[in-house]
Amino acid sequence: MSDETILFFMAAGIAILLLVVLHQRFVFHRGIQTKLRQINEKLEEISETDSDEKVMIFTDNPVLMELGAQINRLLTERQRIKADYRREQISSKKMLSNVSHDIKTPLTVILGYLEIMRLDRGEDEMLKKAEMKAKQVMDLINQFFSLAKLEAGDTDIRLDKVNISEVCRENVLEFYDILLQKEFEVELSIPETAVFVQGDPDALQRIFRNLLSNVIRYGSDGNYMGVFLRQDKSCVYIDVTDKGKGIEQESVSHVFDRLYTMEDSRNREIQGNGLGLTIARNLARQLGGDILLKSVPNVKTTFTIKLKKMSY
Repeated sequence: MSDETILFFMAAGIAILLLVVLHQRFVFHRGIQTKLRQINEKLEEISETDSDEKVMIFTDNPVLMELGAQINRLLTERQRIKADYRREQISSKKMLSNVSHDIKTPLTVILGYLEIMRLDRGEDEMLKKAEMKAKQVMDLINQFFSLAKLEAGDTDIRLDKVNISEVCRENVLEFYDILLQKEFEVELSIPETAVFVQGDPDALQRIFRNLLSNVIRYGSDGNYMGVFLRQDKSCVYIDVTDKGKGIEQESVSHVFDRLYTMEDSRNREIQGNGLGLTIARNLARQLGGDILLKSVPNVKTTFTIKLKKMSY
């Protein structure tokens, strides 16, 4: 064999060896990239679903193993912080519920004494004003107590099949005399046939009362109230509309916040306590639905109750 042949085979052997090394390095790096992509996808899934899962890495690469261990330590700490937060939240809500109850009891006694004194003394204006203010405080505490119980999960809500068409008609009829007295134009679009939703009759009653009284309190400038029931394949929507002053865009995101009242709610004629809409939305969400809001000031304001539809 000539020297040239030997050199050729040596060069070929070196080239093959280099190709093997390069291929192994390519496979190695591609394997790392695949593992990193799998870790990233798993972290995204944990974040989106808010689950308490851990990242599982099947590899003999010490760097990837250490990375997985560090990630799982952080996920364990995240899980502990979430559990502590939930415990504190439940504890604070139960404390709020208990405080509301403790305030309500002596106020009930005070109201009783004020009523007895007013009956004994006849038409005493000072006593009448004191009793009226005490009743306003009692109403606020009752609503505050209801909200505290809702948020603490102490409210008995039974999900059942409810004819929402009938609930709409009953609640509008309940407010009809007040609407006529205040010269409201009333427009209704409620099917004569039954439309069933997942709901609780008492919770639905309370939601409607809050929204209809809200129209009378804040939408009186437009002298208009509309109630429209519509549906799609999965949900039922009830639009409660007025054409009053409306809600500015910067206030829309805060309307459902606790104790939030707009500037004009300080007016005695339309004063509210800022809890009615919070309670209504909380109840709707516990029924598996929601309450949405759209408002164009001085044109139209619509609160939409969204509920899960049930078959006939």
